[in-house]
Amino acid sequence: MKSKVMTSFTEATADIADGSTVIVGGFGLCGIPEKLIGAIKENGTKSLEVVSNNCGTDDWGLGILLANKQIKKMVSSYVGENKIFEQQFLSGELEVELTPQGTLAERIRAGGAGIPGFYTATGVGTPIAEGKESKQFEDKTYLLEQAIVGDFALVKAWKADKSGNLVFRKTARNFNPLAATAGKITIAEVEEIVEVGELDPDQIHTPGIYVQRVLLGENYDKRIERRMLKGV
Repeated sequence: MKSKVMTSFTEATADIADGSTVIVGGFGLCGIPEKLIGAIKENGTKSLEVVSNNCGTDDWGLGILLANKQIKKMVSSYVGENKIFEQQFLSGELEVELTPQGTLAERIRAGGAGIPGFYTATGVGTPIAEGKESKQFEDKTYLLEQAIVGDFALVKAWKADKSGNLVFRKTARNFNPLAATAGKITIAEVEEIVEVGELDPDQIHTPGIYVQRVLLGENYDKRIERRMLKGV
């Protein structure tokens, strides 16, 4: 079986064209594909539609693409830690599609499963419902939400084998397994690459069939989005 391992982050992201839809794993700064995001910045790709739970912070994660004005639209559920996000949205530079977190997760999951849409009660009677089809089921109203499929998906895993089977570590699992299934081309950066057969099959979170490219990252800067201290 051909190895999916690549050595250049720049090369691995070079075919992400201007205007692409990119699904990005992570939650806050936990489990973000920071090396791949950095490579997109270096490539200068613009007008991206990015689907991710949030947009990092002003100086890290997806925030560096936002600061560089490479993102034209964010589909996300939380924007509270990024002042640049707020400024660009209020000035009209950035289009934002706010989506309830569970709905966002299910839209991505549905995209990966080949399901074009689904009905949910979340958002009924709120601005989320504007412009969306609704339907009654047993006297209750539900909204039709469309699935999301990305031109690319970028994820961060703990381990991979050379066939692209992925293992995520603890809370860094978050949106990553969902994102990995919903990209037409999925690129995974990992902290360790092993030979095929070395991963316990029962511990694999994402089968390699979903992953096209794997890269080994080094010297990860595992930042904390907001440090909270409890008083004694």
